[in-house]
Amino acid sequence: RVSCCGHTLETAVVKRSRFPHWDEVLEFELPEGELGEAALSVEVWDWDIVGKNDFLGRVEFCLDTLSPGPTRGWFQLLPFPSTTKDHGGQLGALRLAVRLLEDTVLPSHHYQPLIQLLTEPILCPSPEGTALAVLEEVTSGESRQDVATKLVKIFLGQGLAVPLLDYLTTRELARTTDPNTLFRSNSLASKSMEQFMRVVGLPYLHGVLKPVVNRVFEEKKYVELDPSKMELSRGRRISFKGSLSEAQVRESSLELLKGYLGDIIDAIVGSVDKCPLPMRVAFKQLRRRAEERFPSAQHEEVRYFSISGFLFLRFFAPAVLTPKLFGLREQHAEPCTGRTLLLLAKALQSIGNLGLQLGQGKEPWMVPLNSVLLPSVTRVRAFLDALVTVESPEGEQGQWVPVPQGHPQPSATIKEGPLHTCPERGVALLPRFAFKKRHFRLSSQALAYAKVPQGQALGSIPVERIRAVEQVDKGTFQHPHVLQVVAQDDTGQLHTTYLQCKSSPELWQWLWALRQATSANRDMLPTCHPGTFRAGRWTCCLRPTRAGRSGGPPG
Repeated sequence: RVSCCGHTLETAVVKRSRFPHWDEVLEFELPEGELGEAALSVEVWDWDIVGKNDFLGRVEFCLDTLSPGPTRGWFQLLPFPSTTKDHGGQLGALRLAVRLLEDTVLPSHHYQPLIQLLTEPILCPSPEGTALAVLEEVTSGESRQDVATKLVKIFLGQGLAVPLLDYLTTRELARTTDPNTLFRSNSLASKSMEQFMRVVGLPYLHGVLKPVVNRVFEEKKYVELDPSKMELSRGRRISFKGSLSEAQVRESSLELLKGYLGDIIDAIVGSVDKCPLPMRVAFKQLRRRAEERFPSAQHEEVRYFSISGFLFLRFFAPAVLTPKLFGLREQHAEPCTGRTLLLLAKALQSIGNLGLQLGQGKEPWMVPLNSVLLPSVTRVRAFLDALVTVESPEGEQGQWVPVPQGHPQPSATIKEGPLHTCPERGVALLPRFAFKKRHFRLSSQALAYAKVPQGQALGSIPVERIRAVEQVDKGTFQHPHVLQVVAQDDTGQLHTTYLQCKSSPELWQWLWALRQATSANRDMLPTCHPGTFRAGRWTCCLRPTRAGRSGGPPG
């Protein structure tokens, strides 16, 4: 149980262990201003079904002693200060990593020179020496994840995430001499693609994996193929006849794994149309660059490795291994379930490697799964071919250009999902019921909404009438993750619709989709107020007039 500045968070309960390992990240958003003598308290409790939980000890950190660099190590558990009994250091120790970060966020127009500098090599290709090239060279291993995360968010906001990935992967391909090592390191290109898939493809990942992952958690079957780790007494969970032999446990485990794995592969290969368009375009560009770098016939598998190395080894397999980190489950798996997930993740890695290393590893007990893995590799190759069969928004001269109004087809859905919406006239009082849940569907023609996914449309905003799509300042509403869509009616008046997303990744996905859909609009506003007009003035700049509401400088 972690407490700080009046807020408390708890980890999951680790059952049946005297040496618990949580492996969780808990984050607090602290108020602005002086923290004073505020402290971070980490307490360990023994959870009981009946009666009170038992306090086991705590560790306390003064916030003014913490730094951006993580404080790591083993910390002795201490009793409550009111406890006079001396435990003689017998409460045990807790291993922690604690970090305090301070972010200063300026109004959006302060970042325009930086954004222009970063996007310049994408919009106007030039030789070496660009800001992105320099950033790639100076980024160290420790900060590479943070840099990749911020780059992807910036370029998603500009509608240029796919060309960013194309730029970075092309540079890495130029440095790669052995195709077998392609994208295996944690380079800026690899980390950026990994973060891009998480932001853009998380709903897709949930749709593909969640049914099978939930089944593994709910069934809690004992699965083991490694003879050195088999617990034959676990056979009672499989049969009421008592303990089973090693062969019986192996046979039962194989049947279970084949069933789970078969369902996962069926879901993956049948998900071509569900995969987000930007992911498909990014993979198509990646395959093309890989084929240009390694054109010989002996490197024919590179066209598949380049995609499966990301999609299977850095997306599907890690999500199966640790579902909580990808939002598939609220809690980490118990040891028995975790072992099943580990074996499934290993199988997905083998498929992602296109089966070329089957039988060559240090785990011969995985060989019985080859009867499922080899046919799956053939199906995955066909899936990857179909996945990249999509038009790319790149011009004939290799320069990235906006997607034309007719691309994708008018009937195609660019993005859809539930959002909470509030029209401009409803923001004066800001009650919670002002935001109503609706199902939105964005096509190349309109942003339409209905009460339910298959329901009749209650209204729509023609894409050609949209003049601005921007994020709203976090302090404007009681709700975080709000974006605004400014549209122009027949009389030339501007109207704003506010859309609340459930998470930051979802916000960036909608921003990207809307900006892609409106990229061909010629009358887009150059700037937009990041606040709202309430009580006779703008919340962002406190100006009392609506004149130039979205055409003037930002608040």
